Order: sequence, then C-alpha cells, then structure tokens
Amino acid sequence: MPIPAKAFQRWLHGIAPDTSISDICRAAGIKRSTLAQQLVRGKVAGATVVSVSRAYNVNPVSALAGFDAYRSLAEPCGSPATAELVSQISTPDLLRAILQRSAAEPAGHAAGPPATDHGPAAPPALDPPPHGTSVKNWVEAIDDGELRHRVSAATGIAPQNFSAQLTANRLSPELAIATAAAAGVGAANGLVATGLITEAEAGWPPGARRAALDSMTDGELTTLAGERLQSLGRALRRQEHDQERTDKIWENLG
Repeated sequence: MPIPAKAFQRWLHGIAPDTSISDICRAAGIKRSTLAQQLVRGKVAGATVVSVSRAYNVNPVSALAGFDAYRSLAEPCGSPATAELVSQISTPDLLRAILQRSAAEPAGHAAGPPATDHGPAAPPALDPPPHGTSVKNWVEAIDDGELRHRVSAATGIAPQNFSAQLTANRLSPELAIATAAAAGVGAANGLVATGLITEAEAGWPPGARRAALDSMTDGELTTLAGERLQSLGRALRRQEHDQERTDKIWENLG
C-alpha cells in the first residue's frame, strides 16, 4: 500500500529535521537509490516507513497510522485470538513442543517442561514470525468460510488471485489490512503475519504466543502439527512433480 511521497516527506521532516536523505538511509539500512526511486515515482512503500521508524525509535504502527492508507491501524483493538497466536508459531516449534512434552511426562499425564538439577527447564524461545506458512495460517485462523468472498468484494481482487498470494505466503499490506477488517480482528495482526512489523510493535502481549501454545492439549497440538506436515508434504510433492516435468522438458530439448 504505497504512501504519497509528499506525505512521507512531511512525516520525515517531523521525525528527522535537518537530516540528509543519505544519513536517513544509512540509519535505516535503506539504499539511497531505492528511496530516491520511490520518491521520484511519488509512492513510498510501507516497509520504508517501518525501517525509518525503527531507526528513529518511533513505533512503526503509530507511524503508519498517520497516513491515510493505514488509518485503520489507529483504531483500538484487543489482543489477538488464540487461533491467531497459534497460527504464528512455526511448524518446527510445534514439533519441538511435542517432543518436549513427550520427554517430560509419560502418555496420559499432564505435560510440563523437563526437569533439570536446578528445577524445570525453561522452554526454548519460539521463532519470531513470519514463518513459512504464516500468512496462509493466519487467514485460515480467522476465516469463517466466507472471508475470501468478503475480501474480494471489498478490494476487487479475484478470489483465485487472493488464494495464490496465500499459497506463496505473501500478502500486500493493503490486503492484509482489508482481510483483518473483513474478519473483524486487529488491523495490525496481518502485518505481523506478513513480516512487515513485529508482534511487539503490534502490541501483542509479551509471551502471548508461548501462552497460547502451552494452553493447547496434547491432542490439539499433535493434530495441528499433523495438519501442518500434511500440507507441507503436499506442497513438496507438487514441487517434485514440477521439477520432474522440467527435467523431462530439458531432456527432450537436449
């Protein structure tokens, strides 16, 4: 969702007055040529605002909310639902949790962190979002069965094009915010799933994903991990099939 260059420059002057573009790019880790091209086109990427905000200790969500295209980020929203939090836990972390629980207690008993000589071991830190299927998982977590149609009606995107973006694990900021609005969840949550902002920047409570994971029963955890692995297996089989077809084409040409 591009931001008008003039609006961006006014905002930039407010947070970094009397600072050269070169210094701003250096602080934000942005190539000067990249920002120059965006300014010439008159459209600045949301990711650019996020990078500059971080460099100058400004909350990216608050910064984005100051632009018309991201105005909905200023609206108050509650904590993400458990399903949203779990959707942002990677499959390897789910599998590690299963192994940890299995090592901690025999089957049929309450699970807990494995004990050490100094007491229960602290659970390993979860990988930060996004992960390999974070966008698709997030949409599935908030989908009531009609979400794709509502997003299509609100944005004009064809359902199949929307699904294609999910399969590729990407979603433009505009679609992420529109999807959140159509589902009635926090506007920033989709930006976490896409990796534009962090969970802390979105205002998620510290440790919320870990708490959501720990609240799952062994059956729920195992079922979810199994579904993730099945989905991964299907994707890998498609890739292998496509590679086989490509190899055959090259063999016939060669």
